Amino acid sequence: MLSRWTTYREIVAQPQIWRDWARPLGDHAARIATWFQPDAYDQIWLCGAGTSAFIGEALATHLNRAPHPLRYRSIATTDLVASPGAYLRPQDRVLVISFGRSGDSPETLGLLDLLDQHMPTADQLHFTCNPKGALAQRKAAGSGRREVVLLPSATNDAGFAMTSSYTTMLISALVCLDPQTTPSAESRIAALASGATDVIADMLARMDEADPCPSRAVFLGSEVLTPFAREAALKVLELTHGRIPSCWESAMGFRHGPKAILDSETQVFSFLSGTAQTRRYEEDAADEIRRQFGAAAVITHGPKDSRADIIIDGADQDIWRGLLYVLTAQLLAVWWSDRLGFNVDNPFEDGSLSRVVSGVRLYPYLTGDGL
Repeated sequence: MLSRWTTYREIVAQPQIWRDWARPLGDHAARIATWFQPDAYDQIWLCGAGTSAFIGEALATHLNRAPHPLRYRSIATTDLVASPGAYLRPQDRVLVISFGRSGDSPETLGLLDLLDQHMPTADQLHFTCNPKGALAQRKAAGSGRREVVLLPSATNDAGFAMTSSYTTMLISALVCLDPQTTPSAESRIAALASGATDVIADMLARMDEADPCPSRAVFLGSEVLTPFAREAALKVLELTHGRIPSCWESAMGFRHGPKAILDSETQVFSFLSGTAQTRRYEEDAADEIRRQFGAAAVITHGPKDSRADIIIDGADQDIWRGLLYVLTAQLLAVWWSDRLGFNVDNPFEDGSLSRVVSGVRLYPYLTGDGL
């Protein structure tokens, strides 16, 4: 029974977590609205490592659609800490928005150190699930303002993989940063939670022990859905201890080399866009794979007006719909991990990977190095 795993229970708890969080989140959004000064910034960075970085990728793509001149920039802390000279701009007015489940990863600490030492006037907004982590507790060293949105304790996943922490941080940032979302936040979250409940029931009904685990898994998504495909692929790779290698790409980009991963036992999952123009290309890519590898080689997920194999309801924008697409991958990853005999809550019992990355040595950055 999958319910014996903490990770599974955390996944299926997400709809209720979102419902319970909707009203407190509205209060946070109102507070951030008075604090946030978009006209005061040259750049807004969205920062995190791994899954937390994918939150920033999706948000940047979505938020940059707005007609205002302000641009959001997704910068993984793993890149920023390793190559600070490529990013630090002390002369610019910057807001740094950070995401972190623990708020204590080495790269998070490295980013905070860099800001304190080289951009002390930068404002900071933190989304985190751990009240004891650096993102929640550490004070700014300079004159830059700092605010924290601390998520409910239930989102501080005990399992190895980020599940509710990922989805709830993304939802929280959307409500706080997207002006189009804020007025309808509670109703959007309610619809999303209802859709998630349906997705969970549908996916569990489809799980058949007679079906073999795939040799490889591919997740495709276009534009704002590409980071969701990336997160889906990571969940499978993590929870199956790499036994099921996974790949992510855009539907059109997949043809340009990554398609080489396909074999007769590969399962492709295509996350279809709500935009009809984009979806034409995605459906063409799926049809091509089916012609070459069989009708069962691709499973498409899509909105009500699509011809998807699995209809996903509960969201009217791809940035919200992507959360439900990832939910399907979270469940698949747990199912496959369990069937392969792994400890779903800690697939890396040998210690080669850990829930919070550790052992990263941080080096001081000398101003001007690499600029």
